[in-house]
Amino acid sequence: MLKLRLAAPAGAAGLRVLCLGAHADDIEIGAGGTLLRLLAEQQVAAVAWVVFSSTAERAREAHASAEAFLAAAPAGLTRDIRILAFTDGLLPQLVPDIKAAFEQLKAFTPDLILTHYRHDLHQDHRLLSELTWNTFRSHLVLEYEIPKYDGDLGNPGCFVELPAAVLDRKVELLLTHFPSQAGKHWFDAETFRALPRLRGLQAACPGRYAEAFYTRKVLL
Repeated sequence: MLKLRLAAPAGAAGLRVLCLGAHADDIEIGAGGTLLRLLAEQQVAAVAWVVFSSTAERAREAHASAEAFLAAAPAGLTRDIRILAFTDGLLPQLVPDIKAAFEQLKAFTPDLILTHYRHDLHQDHRLLSELTWNTFRSHLVLEYEIPKYDGDLGNPGCFVELPAAVLDRKVELLLTHFPSQAGKHWFDAETFRALPRLRGLQAACPGRYAEAFYTRKVLL
């Protein structure tokens, strides 16, 4: 298996990473470990973190969680955390307004975009994936996966190895910052460890754990 390393464009201080999530915990579940690793390795110069749907309670959780995940960043990281208030489950009915929010993100000029999987069975997730590709046509886009009741996990081909300490930190932050989700049967440490373990097996990672992503276009 070929191993590649993400690198910032020539002359840049680091990657500009755009993180997109339909709901308050999506970014953390799908790509939180990858973000923690990139930040720890000082590969990131700027992060735009955008959550599209929230209530007042979920917005507080989302903002606190984003700050906690980005706390590992080196001094000088540029951060833009946006917690929007579109209605959970109804994003496909709000396309013009959501597309306008996407257009505003062009000014961030990302090098790497983390977004939802295009075949995710949650309608909000699918819409964000579609609008990501509709808005950003010449960018590196990695589509993350969210385990859920619908059973829509597929066979991704891109893997980011997670050291055990990074996965531990991801799980700790998720369980700490989203108390509103604690009563859900799937929102626990076992779920958040199970999928990275399976993806680590699939990628033959020496460290046992990985987050997986779908890619449509990669220019080498």
